[in-house]
Amino acid sequence: MIDLGLTKLALIGAVALIVIGPKDLPKVARMAGTLFGRAQRYISQVKSEVSREIEMEELRKMQKEVESAAQNFEQDINKEVSEAQQELNELVQPESHSNYSPYDYYTAPSSDAMMAKAKNFRRRKVAKTSNIPSWYKSRHGQRSQVISGAARMAKHRVNRSPSSSFF
Repeated sequence: MIDLGLTKLALIGAVALIVIGPKDLPKVARMAGTLFGRAQRYISQVKSEVSREIEMEELRKMQKEVESAAQNFEQDINKEVSEAQQELNELVQPESHSNYSPYDYYTAPSSDAMMAKAKNFRRRKVAKTSNIPSWYKSRHGQRSQVISGAARMAKHRVNRSPSSSFF
């Protein structure tokens, strides 16, 4: 790198003053400063792009390593599961039923049944917590207030106290 000290800068300034002249020296100095600033910005942009590319390359390498590790892990797990399934089939399989599988008697719930269950849950939850007006709920048979069974019975019970009698 160029080693510019204070004495060298003073010498360059004195030569520039003599060669360019005092009238044009400020314009030339401004122009040199702007060109120097542009050069610094350009160099910093190039450095940042190079560092970004290096980081991206490192990330790509890490991604490939992680993907290969995940594939190896998946293969190992599949291998272990298949070995365990074979062992279970050998242990559980009776002598007379050679085509028996431990999964024959299990049937997973269908997606339609699961959707219906979720829909009913949602409908009940909306009936309790929605912003539907109470007059609409009463007209269409939805409960506006949830009360216990004992409270509901007490509401319809005839009060048989000694002070109030029908006879």
